[in-house]
Amino acid sequence: MTHWVSMPPSHRPPEALLDSLVRIRDRSDRLTHTEHLPARQARHTAWPTTIRPEIQQAARELGVHQPWAHQAEAMKLAKLGQTVVLATGTASGKSLGYLAPVLSDLLDGTEAPNGRGATALYLAPTKALAADQRRRAAELAPARVRAALYDGDTPPQEREWVRQYASYVLTNPDMLHRSILPAHARWSSFLKTLRYVVVDECHSYRGVFGSHVAQVLRRLRRVCRRYGSEPVFLLASATTADPATAAERLTGLPAVAVTEDASPRGPLVFALWEPPLTEHVGEHGAPVRRTATAEAAYLLTDLVAAGTRTVAFVRSRRAAELVALQAQDNLDSTLAGRVAAYRGGYLPEERRALERDLHSGRLLGLASTSALELGVDVSGLDAVLLAGYPGTRASLWQQAGRAGREAQGALAVLIARDDPLDTYLVHHPEALFARPVEATVLDPDNPHVLAPHLCAAAAELPLGPEDLELFGPVTEQLLTTLERRGLLRRRSDGAWYWTRRERAVDAVDLRGSGGSPVQIVEESTGRLLGTVDAAASHTTVHDGAVHLHQGRTYLVSHLDLETSVALVQAANPSYTTSARDTTAISVLSTDETVPWGEATLNFGSVEVVNQVVSYLRKRIATGEVLGETKLDLPPRTLRTRAVWWTVTEEQLLDALVPFDQLPGAAHAAEHASIGLLPLFATCDRWDIGGVSVPLHPDTQLPTVFVYDGHPGGAGFAEHGFRHAVRWLTATREAIKSCECERGCPSCVQSPKCGNGNDPLDKAGAIRLLGALLAGAPKEGEAQSPGPQRNGTAGTVQGRSEPPDA
Repeated sequence: MTHWVSMPPSHRPPEALLDSLVRIRDRSDRLTHTEHLPARQARHTAWPTTIRPEIQQAARELGVHQPWAHQAEAMKLAKLGQTVVLATGTASGKSLGYLAPVLSDLLDGTEAPNGRGATALYLAPTKALAADQRRRAAELAPARVRAALYDGDTPPQEREWVRQYASYVLTNPDMLHRSILPAHARWSSFLKTLRYVVVDECHSYRGVFGSHVAQVLRRLRRVCRRYGSEPVFLLASATTADPATAAERLTGLPAVAVTEDASPRGPLVFALWEPPLTEHVGEHGAPVRRTATAEAAYLLTDLVAAGTRTVAFVRSRRAAELVALQAQDNLDSTLAGRVAAYRGGYLPEERRALERDLHSGRLLGLASTSALELGVDVSGLDAVLLAGYPGTRASLWQQAGRAGREAQGALAVLIARDDPLDTYLVHHPEALFARPVEATVLDPDNPHVLAPHLCAAAAELPLGPEDLELFGPVTEQLLTTLERRGLLRRRSDGAWYWTRRERAVDAVDLRGSGGSPVQIVEESTGRLLGTVDAAASHTTVHDGAVHLHQGRTYLVSHLDLETSVALVQAANPSYTTSARDTTAISVLSTDETVPWGEATLNFGSVEVVNQVVSYLRKRIATGEVLGETKLDLPPRTLRTRAVWWTVTEEQLLDALVPFDQLPGAAHAAEHASIGLLPLFATCDRWDIGGVSVPLHPDTQLPTVFVYDGHPGGAGFAEHGFRHAVRWLTATREAIKSCECERGCPSCVQSPKCGNGNDPLDKAGAIRLLGALLAGAPKEGEAQSPGPQRNGTAGTVQGRSEPPDA
């Protein structure tokens, strides 16, 4: 094994960093495009007069003598009582934009007779971000502003102190939903003086999770009204399309957006990188590229060896462990200890230690999931590696913006996975650099989301007719349904009451994980290693699965679904494992149908039944399948929303797709369309699923479905329906332009296919999509708003292929 040795720390220009990466072992053929983004000059302005002198002085001591123009604008709007969303780039000082007015009002409150005065609530999507923000608040405010964390890691003895005395409480939507709102009477002194609610990184509240958070915020507004307060909402977001509309959907309040970024930015060199083909042959003889994670490990090694502070963002927990482990193996002992992995599922003390080491600079290289994408201050980074497209352009720029946070030049490298979307992007740079970021997609009126929140709200305070407008247009219909099902009861005073003894909030799963997290326990010691979402447990910690934790390998000896525990044993297998499943889909209702010549494009509700039936053991080095083992796991049922298209027998004959080739052609088209949908909707391919059927019993025609992997839908399939012409045209182009002969992971093979990517017919998929698109309307004609859906309250929990953070 060749080891890279330590070199002095380097802050070379990004062009020089990229040049050195290309020259090492002659990687020039891997660089497909380089984008140069120029530096931007700062625009300062005077402090608003409403900001307390103590805050201004503290900021000066931190080096901020005057705010940037967008920060000052946000401060003024906040003090005027406006709901404001500050949507500017990474490292643009959004924290100061909302902290200055919040802390100024809290300081005013400390002079009140009761000593506590005004209060504020801060919500972050991750615990790490909340901890980072408490540190920033402490730097800006005198000690008499009592800032405190309130999350799952807060010891019980501290929680009472926070309720009674803290003026600035930093928490997350989960704790607000499960702990604060149900116990609002105990929080009454805090809520009656609540002046501000800060919603940080609000662009991350998308899909079903965002829809749940939107209803939690409505419940918070309702409880505050009960105690006589009406807090101002301040939101911070990465750059996103139409942030004011997204903020209004999230909070239910009219919002003003501040979007013109006046912060300085150093030059950014953004490289698109395609790993080389290997000598190995994959499934069905397809060529195999080096994986993005393996390539990221090599590049991370080179950058760390050169003293370059680097974060490599990867797409899964396992990949974070593998990249860190491989880089450590490549480096000498001096530098190996300065490389680590960071991901969700770690214990609290492990996360905190890593965050401190990264912030202090002790860590030089870090392999991280998107758990580190949001807001945590990691200033001083020189380079960012993205091992795979993160799913949206908003996340792409958020991750790339982690480097260069002190206005120095920075390097970002997007390393393509062997995947249709990634391959398309590295060869079509205009799709990244010439298009605006996406709008945030969420649907607060989703009945599967709204119904359980109405139950939770009724348990907090009886629901009256005056609450109908707050929760949205389908509320009255859902209340009738919930009353009929015996969950709510309407009394003579006209209000709806919760009827059960159990806590209503326990039936609401904000993050769509499908149940309680599964605890991963070392069998020999009883030590808790971490957790995994319930929905992911069938595919990741089934009996016999290989599990990685902080560089150590374990085998799952038993998954107990009743107790939500996976027992593991330390091991060193020469293989990885990959789950296989079966999926059946049925149409529940069709909301809209658009003729595409003889073909049709449809949108509506479906039921998906998925079951993990076995797993494959694959050799680590080559991906060779060593064997298959059957599993006995229960099926999961999901009612959700889907877009689907049909073609006729005549179209198949015209397109030269005989019936015996149709299964492979439709299957290949389905895989590729799932891979390309994230280019048009704010989703990840793991947020969506698909099924192709040569003759579907509900349509009586060849049919391809793409569905949201969340109960009730998340808006992704509908976005595909509205933009189907561009989406499916790009899908056909991605397949056609791939250099392989019969289909490969870069075009039609899927990493999550439950059928082992069999059958697949690349040429047939091109002809099939061509026949479909021949009758397609011009872009925009299939995007007319559809009728309001007639949703019903549901409690079905399930999820297809969840993202792994």
